Amino acid sequence: MKFNTLGRTDLKVSQICLGTMTWGSQNNKNEGHAQIDMALEAGINFMDTAELYAVPPTKETCGATEEIIGSWFKKTGKREQWIVASKIAGPGIGWIRDGSPITKDNIRLAIEGSLKRMQTDYIDLYQLHWPNRGSYHFENSWNYDPFKQDKNSLPANFIEVLETLKELIDEGKIRHVGLSNETAWGTMQYLKFAEQHDLPRVVSIQNEYNFLRRYYDLDLAELAHHEDVGLLAYSPLGAGVLTGKYLNGAMPKGTRGAISKSFYRANKFSEPAIKKYMELAKKHNLDVAQMAIAFCLSKPFMTSVIIGATNLEQLKTNIGSADLVLSEEVLAGIQEIYMHHPRTL
Repeated sequence: MKFNTLGRTDLKVSQICLGTMTWGSQNNKNEGHAQIDMALEAGINFMDTAELYAVPPTKETCGATEEIIGSWFKKTGKREQWIVASKIAGPGIGWIRDGSPITKDNIRLAIEGSLKRMQTDYIDLYQLHWPNRGSYHFENSWNYDPFKQDKNSLPANFIEVLETLKELIDEGKIRHVGLSNETAWGTMQYLKFAEQHDLPRVVSIQNEYNFLRRYYDLDLAELAHHEDVGLLAYSPLGAGVLTGKYLNGAMPKGTRGAISKSFYRANKFSEPAIKKYMELAKKHNLDVAQMAIAFCLSKPFMTSVIIGATNLEQLKTNIGSADLVLSEEVLAGIQEIYMHHPRTL
């Protein structure tokens, strides 16, 4: 397992990060514990969660994933072997603080809840799950409208958030701060105000990155290069659609698509691209899931790729991507497909 430096910190995180969001929904406590054990045995030291999880999000499962992680820490006493990342939810989820935005008081409430559920005194990386002002991630890319943002109120909120996070760092409750579902402009605001006011510098951005959504290739890649704010890529398999399991209207029992009664990112626009990537993998005798994750790992702005699984066989396959180096021929084939299908969602 290779390790990368997290931003401008002294932390070295494994290039594969253990995603956890199915624990408490698709996976029970024992299954979550088994995944942690397997990942640790494989050399992974980085685990990501959120107060919102499990996913698909519901009021009943909110916080369940952190509780499963906490029960593993208590059972094993191995908290120190993990670099743990969690997130405060942004606005709009009614059962989390009535859907209110990220503010000083809400950060305080959120961090205390996460620490209690995970039975730990600190969180290594604390992230803003999505911005107060909105995001073009998830399924919002076609209706994202930055012109609805209130320019006058934003600077004060950026500073308030960073000041609160600094207090938590000083109290030893968090070590570093990161962003999620963020833009280049938003990230630069946090960096600017951190420098101006001697506040914590963001060390990472957790955004979606996969064959179907490569927004990070442009402005954010340049930002990562110059500012050392690397990507923690979630959904490297496009919520599972890149395996082909949802093609032609299929909805396998027990999958996230079946549970949420949606195809996620599989639709008439993405299916032609998915089929092409599957054909490319078959041509080179590659597992398409491993090819997709290995592609993410090949990017110079990548700090860690967050993998998720609902069973140990899937997890073993995904972890195995760390040993796969894609040939120039495969990379060229991926790029050719992308040029024909640059934005399918």
